[in-house]
Amino acid sequence: MSKLTAAMRNHLPDSKFAGPDRSYPINDPPHAANAKARATQQENKGNLSPAAAARIRARANKVLSHGK
Repeated sequence: MSKLTAAMRNHLPDSKFAGPDRSYPINDPPHAANAKARATQQENKGNLSPAAAARIRARANKVLSHGK
């Protein structure tokens, strides 16, 4: 996965995040894949609603489908 420093993250537009409050960055395919995995993990732990996890996965899938 490419390095995403705090400065780089702060300069990303809100559209490059899949979750609430600028969480789950999806600025590139590796980060999008990671967002999907973390959303599923947090859903399974009960920290994220199924609907929120589904939204994150859907946004990440858009990035992943464009990266092919």
